[in-house]
Amino acid sequence: MQETHRPSELRNYIKIARPDHWIKNLFLLPGSFFAFFLTSQHMPWEKAAPLLIGLAATCLIASANYVINEWLDADFDRFHPTKKFRPFVTEQMSVRFLLLEYCLLCAGGLLLSARINRCFLTAELVLLAMGLLYNVRPLRLKDLPYLDVLTESVNNALRFYLGWFIITDRYYPPVSIILGFWFGGAFLMAVKRFSEYRMIADPALAGKYRKSFLHYSEKSLLISSFFYAMFSVFFLGVFLVKYRIELLLAVPFLCGLFCLYFSIGLKKDSAAQKPEKLFREKFLMLYLVCFLVLVVVLLFVNIPQLSVFLSDSLIEVS
Repeated sequence: MQETHRPSELRNYIKIARPDHWIKNLFLLPGSFFAFFLTSQHMPWEKAAPLLIGLAATCLIASANYVINEWLDADFDRFHPTKKFRPFVTEQMSVRFLLLEYCLLCAGGLLLSARINRCFLTAELVLLAMGLLYNVRPLRLKDLPYLDVLTESVNNALRFYLGWFIITDRYYPPVSIILGFWFGGAFLMAVKRFSEYRMIADPALAGKYRKSFLHYSEKSLLISSFFYAMFSVFFLGVFLVKYRIELLLAVPFLCGLFCLYFSIGLKKDSAAQKPEKLFREKFLMLYLVCFLVLVVVLLFVNIPQLSVFLSDSLIEVS
């Protein structure tokens, strides 16, 4: 750090843990919801406490990953138009205190995770390991094109796993929905990369901020986001046909949700760059609420006519 930097305050050590990003951990809830539905369980109130403990544990583990990210990215963030104002870039922060913060967050998250069950604890350990693989040399997967998006979006699938295991550790969730969430997360991340790359508007400077940008272009990022979106819808479609055919009626609205998010990513200074700020996109939030209501309704309403999609024989001409 430069000698002109000021000694950092306690609030900056809190800031680098990014508590404002904890809202992302609400992605646990779909996992819990589908665990209830697919395992034919009722929704007992005794699951409320494990759900809150699980959310708290995941927030702590995520914050531990953010702390490592802020430290190891400081030399690169100085080339970003807004991230250059992050505490570790502008302040004289103690690496010793940072590592202590990291260890405390890890310990707190894992101790809470152990109160849920073994599967939940294992998934949290994987989430913690992904933070190291993504940020720490010699691998530092965030520097590799396409792998940077695919490895960071694994956390999306992991959150589904975590929500699921809060409810049951007797079954694994279907592979199709996990892949759907994974590639859905990859779509969100690719749009974020596109929005960042476009905002920086200088390939050389973008490459100094993020090495993977040396291998990207606006075109390649757009094409990859389209690929991830198609894969996500495909695997979610496999899940819907296999487990709940009525949910096929929600697929056009899911595609609309992807398109709406993509349109947000095209905006100048897009909220896609900071997903924790997406709640400010009022139309997106309204659309998302309506979509979730539709999904819940279709989970409990039977439509026998849709069984035609499950038939394995041709329909004869009368």
